[in-house]
Amino acid sequence: MQLGELEKLVLQHFWNVKEADAKQVHKVLGLARGNSLNTIQSTLDRLFKKELLKRTKQGHAYCYSARVDREGLIAQLISNVTSDFVEDGENSLIAAFSSASAQLNDAQLDTLEKMIEKQRQLRKEQA
Repeated sequence: MQLGELEKLVLQHFWNVKEADAKQVHKVLGLARGNSLNTIQSTLDRLFKKELLKRTKQGHAYCYSARVDREGLIAQLISNVTSDFVEDGENSLIAAFSSASAQLNDAQLDTLEKMIEKQRQLRKEQA
């Protein structure tokens, strides 16, 4: 799944606010960028069809909210990219994460270590 610049901005907006309609999003993002209300409406519809936003009908308009959180989207994007290149049982994904972790500071590495341990605990509980 690929996301355009405006789609990314809209998602970031919804991670900061609980819900909004197209006019509210246009007021915050569209006017500053020179986007029309129609462009914002189209972007919201695309994100809804990609199952990244949910919407409810309120009067004549839709009210949108995020369907996935930031971490969930990042995990989904990583999974989509790696599924094209990584075979089952292959360690290249682990090697890639190891290489990427070289850019992390000690606090971030500690957080990563805790997250890995939490995943191990969840697996044990589910087994």
